[in-house]
Amino acid sequence: MLTRIVDEKAAGKLMQIFKRLLRWALVLGLTAVVLVAGAIGTAYWLIAPKLPDVATLRDYHMQVPLKVLSADGKLIASFGEMRRIPVSIEQVPDRLKHAVLSAEDGNFYNHPGVDWHGIVRAAMHVILSGGDKGSGGSTITQQVARNFFLSPEKLYSRKLTEIFIALQMEHELSKDEILSLYLNKMFLGHRSYGVAAAAEYYYGKHLDQLTNAQAAMIAGTFQLPSLVNPLNSPHRALARRNWVLGEMHRNHYLSDAEYQEAIAEPNDAYPHEQSIQTDAPYMAEMVRQQVLNLLGNDAFNEGYVVKTTLDSQRQSAANKAVWSGLHIYDMRHGWRGPEGHHELPAGGDEHALDAILSSYPPIADMTGGIVTASSAGSADIYMGDGHHTTLNLADVSWARPYINDSRVGPAPSSVSQVLKPGDIIRLVPTDAGHWKLSQIPDAQSALVSLRPEDGAVQALVGGFSFARSKFNRAVMAARQPGSSFKPYIYSAAFERGFNTASIVNDAPVVLPDASRPDGTWTPSNDDDKFSGPIRLRQALVESKNLVSVRLLSAIGVGYARQYLTRFGFRLDVLPNNLSMALGTASVSPMTMAQGYAVFANGGYLIKPYYITEIDNRDGQPVYVARPPRTCMDCQARLLTNTVPAPPPADFASQPVLDKVPADPLAVAASTARPVPAAAASSASSGATAVDPQTPVLAPHVIDIRNDWLITSMMKDVILNGTGRAAKVLNRADLAGKTGSTNDHRDAWFAGFNGDLVTTVWVGFDNFNSLGRGEFGARAALPIWIDYMGAALKGLPLNSLPMPPGISTVMINRDTGLPASPGDPNAIPEQFKIEDVDRLRNQANQQQEDPQQHSYDIF
Repeated sequence: MLTRIVDEKAAGKLMQIFKRLLRWALVLGLTAVVLVAGAIGTAYWLIAPKLPDVATLRDYHMQVPLKVLSADGKLIASFGEMRRIPVSIEQVPDRLKHAVLSAEDGNFYNHPGVDWHGIVRAAMHVILSGGDKGSGGSTITQQVARNFFLSPEKLYSRKLTEIFIALQMEHELSKDEILSLYLNKMFLGHRSYGVAAAAEYYYGKHLDQLTNAQAAMIAGTFQLPSLVNPLNSPHRALARRNWVLGEMHRNHYLSDAEYQEAIAEPNDAYPHEQSIQTDAPYMAEMVRQQVLNLLGNDAFNEGYVVKTTLDSQRQSAANKAVWSGLHIYDMRHGWRGPEGHHELPAGGDEHALDAILSSYPPIADMTGGIVTASSAGSADIYMGDGHHTTLNLADVSWARPYINDSRVGPAPSSVSQVLKPGDIIRLVPTDAGHWKLSQIPDAQSALVSLRPEDGAVQALVGGFSFARSKFNRAVMAARQPGSSFKPYIYSAAFERGFNTASIVNDAPVVLPDASRPDGTWTPSNDDDKFSGPIRLRQALVESKNLVSVRLLSAIGVGYARQYLTRFGFRLDVLPNNLSMALGTASVSPMTMAQGYAVFANGGYLIKPYYITEIDNRDGQPVYVARPPRTCMDCQARLLTNTVPAPPPADFASQPVLDKVPADPLAVAASTARPVPAAAASSASSGATAVDPQTPVLAPHVIDIRNDWLITSMMKDVILNGTGRAAKVLNRADLAGKTGSTNDHRDAWFAGFNGDLVTTVWVGFDNFNSLGRGEFGARAALPIWIDYMGAALKGLPLNSLPMPPGISTVMINRDTGLPASPGDPNAIPEQFKIEDVDRLRNQANQQQEDPQQHSYDIF
């Protein structure tokens, strides 16, 4: 009894103590809640003014690289530090969504933006570890908040701000909008941002093509993308992938069979660089620089798409023509030896051979190889990645030892004379699907092809290999054009009374020249032969230098220099002496193409351009090209009766690209810088502001009859003269002119029809000689033929029709004057009609005085 009384008293005391402790616990708990709530409230009061407006995420523009496309939509280049392909949430397949949610935030669609349990776990970790701020506890919403608005520093204040932003985001945005931002924004290794870019880089696939295993691998990359990705750490990435697959299976996103199949799938990731569909690196760099000038530094991350004038098929033909032409030239001048030499690894270890060849990447159309064995009859070549080939004597027969620019040694009698085991060589494919020996050419070439109607660049090659030399010879080289410059001199002479049948003396001449040691200049023809009195048509066909010098002397250097500005040449590049007749101006292939376009289009100066349109990420144009056009059938041209004259003084500075006028469609492009005010007030910009459909007319610079006569003479250059190799194309609409300079430092061919004008240059960057006999007809014309043959294939003949005011007259081939009836030396010739009566009077006077010379120049 007593014991029971004592126990009851003790129990009562314990109950009192328990109630007292409970009361204190409640008081302390409430106090803690009040303090925490007060702390959070105070923190929010302090932080709230600094919180960003999360609603801006609805219109957030991801950094997207600049894309450059050909006229037919083929990718030329992509510029930007990041790989990113923005996709909508609807474009993301469920398997990838499930993989990401399983890996990063399985409760994403249920929590309010913050996982309080995760935060408590992270807080306990900090307490128990003595302050270690480990990762964890962040939802997808918090990760988006951190990546868009905060720094990666691990600070308590930053974490609190992250929570507040996440809560705001959940209030302002839908779950799908938040997930879309996450899937597009996050870095996933190797400059890839967002799941679409990662899928393309690691697997070369679109999102809807990913397997469950590949989706899980990408999802597993979100955590530590630089360290744990399928390329840098395949074993860790595979373990992470399998864990993600397990989570997907546990969450019932994968069936048992799907899980087992995915787990068994190997890691098949490897780098998939974005496929360049049109090989035009020199053009890509020109576009990059122009877009940078127009749009500033944002050009490379705002998702702009640049549409160019380049025709992908013509560009491919230009590349092949230049590569082939330089190979052929190079083979004529002999074998300079292997590109390198290495000791062969023991046992022919292909992995070791691959390591050696990694230092010799492909260049242009050439593949590197290492000689593994050689004999008199053949050589075994390892080309990398397990590929082998064999070269026989026919494949190396061209490899005569190089001696100098004009001499080579004897042809090899065995393969082993040329190739030794361990030699690093280059190979090019043959038409028969085999390989033959090659070498990287020392010479360079450039090709420019324009549409004469408006100057649109159809193809451009700035050198043999952009990887080896970024110098763009198509637009940056200043080289002497040699005889390809003569048509401009002849055109000037035709404006001063000369005609196609004018007789000029092809004979030696000595001219004063104070810059030379003997004070004289004695120009000569390329073959050092002289024809005496010769008609101008024949003189151009045979490329007579002395005739051009006499012609320039007759019309005056000053007049000729001013006249030649009509073809787009700057006055300061034109020599102020008679050497200009031999093409001693310093010009680029692009400038020559612009000049020849005047002949091709009927006498109008166009402006070469290569960008047709720049669109923003929404596909709305921000800049549109409005180039000066020939537009001979346009109403605006027909209503404009202009007399040929030099182009306006500001013609070169007038912009081709105009900013799209402000309208609802252009609002999104407001970040683009407008063209300068001075340019905006130009004729072309003014036309845009009034009516975008109104054509900008190219200035009329030479008389169409002058144009037609010069073109007819250049057609004869191909039919009977130095360009006769082009007859292989079997086209009657081609016209052109070869060009060579002293010591064969430069070789040119410039030619055209009504569809295309193309110039080709070949030479050395250091101005060395190309070698004896390497005239324009031999070094440059074959490239032009190969390109034009492909570019014009299937197109009908296109030449300017004979214009009004031209008359065909029978002339005496020796005198160049109208022939008398029955003259056995009579040939047809074309003249301006106002010249015919004058020539007939001259012919009558000669009949009356047979001793009168038919030429009197010098």
